[in-house]
Amino acid sequence: MPKGSGNSIAQNRKAGHDFFIEETYEAGIVLKGTEIKSMRAGRVNMKDSFARIHNGEAFLYNLHISPYEQGNRFNHEPTRHRKLLLHRKEIDKLIGETQQAGYSLVPLKIYIKNGVAKVLIGLGKGKKKYDKREDLKQKQAKRDIDRAIKDSVR
Repeated sequence: MPKGSGNSIAQNRKAGHDFFIEETYEAGIVLKGTEIKSMRAGRVNMKDSFARIHNGEAFLYNLHISPYEQGNRFNHEPTRHRKLLLHRKEIDKLIGETQQAGYSLVPLKIYIKNGVAKVLIGLGKGKKKYDKREDLKQKQAKRDIDRAIKDSVR
């Protein structure tokens, strides 16, 4: 099964627009009981979330998981920092690569794989404004070509 496949819960659609994703890593995520229940219900927002390496451990910041409705006093804080589970070699590699200018760790997708919550993290280099415009031009050109082909078949 390729990385990133499984029961998808949420995707970061802005990541492809704002970053050139060069590598992806699959990481486990440490959650509380009410968080996983809320996550399975699809109440996750990845907007503005990012990952960072701190003291040799990977953490996910600003991931919003809404409180579980039946959670009463055991509910979690919606935007708390969550630890990511990666191999030591992967963390060491990411430390070196994120210290380069312009690189950052971006969560791309959250999904359930074999009953366990996973996060697909991408090592991305930020796009400049002209890069984003160029991507939009290419996307529009591809749409126009596809539309012309579809019309010519009819």
